[in-house]
Amino acid sequence: MYSNTQLFFILSGLFFAALVFSLLVNSVFMRFFRTFGIRENAPGIVRWSASAKPAFGGIGFFIVFLGAFAVHGVLFPKYSDPLQPGLLGLLVATGLGFLMGLADDAYNTRPLLKFITQVLCGATLIATGTSIRLFGNELLDDTLTLLWVVGMMNSINMLDNMDAITTLVSIFILLAGLTALLLTGPVVTINVVLVIGIIGALCGFLFFNWHPSRMYMGDTGSQFLGVFLAYVGIHCFWNATAADGTPEPWRQVCGTLVVFLLPIVDTTTVTINRIARGRSPFVGGKDHTTHHLSYAGLTDAQVAMAFGGFGAVSCFLSFAALRFIPAWRPVHTAIYLGYALLVFVFLFGLTRKPRIDRTL
Repeated sequence: MYSNTQLFFILSGLFFAALVFSLLVNSVFMRFFRTFGIRENAPGIVRWSASAKPAFGGIGFFIVFLGAFAVHGVLFPKYSDPLQPGLLGLLVATGLGFLMGLADDAYNTRPLLKFITQVLCGATLIATGTSIRLFGNELLDDTLTLLWVVGMMNSINMLDNMDAITTLVSIFILLAGLTALLLTGPVVTINVVLVIGIIGALCGFLFFNWHPSRMYMGDTGSQFLGVFLAYVGIHCFWNATAADGTPEPWRQVCGTLVVFLLPIVDTTTVTINRIARGRSPFVGGKDHTTHHLSYAGLTDAQVAMAFGGFGAVSCFLSFAALRFIPAWRPVHTAIYLGYALLVFVFLFGLTRKPRIDRTL
């Protein structure tokens, strides 16, 4: 249908169209909606920044996401089947996450309602065929899928605690996913178009979210991204196989862990530390790994660049696994788990050191 050169320009054009649209729509929001999502005085809300900022970045993400569905049908009609159960499930799950996040940004919803919605998002993906295939047992696989979706929605939300952190981390996760899609399947799939579109939207949003930020993505963005990143993780990493199509459980586990390392490490670290202090893991605070990098002397922009650096390394390791490791061996497991352990020990160790809160 299209030559390789034409495909390159089409997909590149999609990225830049999403980027420009994100810049424009967020500029409009900045001009006309300056108070949406500002809840600094609500109970339980703890912000790193002392200034109040609107939180509507996620609205642009979702618009681009829906637009990417439409664009794929126009550009690649032969490869478009909107009635696929998996795609319908993705639309419903991301829509639920987006609406719940929108309600939370506008009205500060109850945690129980948020949790129930997250469970519904995971159940929707499972019911429509998007599920992790690791154990060979449907009950265990579906349970892990549910935990993965709910956990990722909460992890991305918790990681959104400083300027540009979640934006950069999500970009590198999606770049790793895009690399996996391009190396293991056809270029014209709807998943490729969706991932490129969201990367473009995130890059446009980063212009407003870089320190000192002018807006946040809010729960609207973090909950939508949580569902979408969980979906990408299932398709690109959890269900990855060897070159001949046979399952490789350790490749699946190690590949997923490395790509999603930063949200996993931050959530794990915060949970351990808060429980050790007798606090609920779900009550906000200035005790994330990002905050402790700041306490160690980095500026907010340097913290974002550090997390971007970790994300770039994880993205490269994911590419190396796909490009240069046709068969997974125990030595590869040791290398990838070793890297993940080093990052965890470094970031967790920072949280155990005495600190002076520079924001006080």
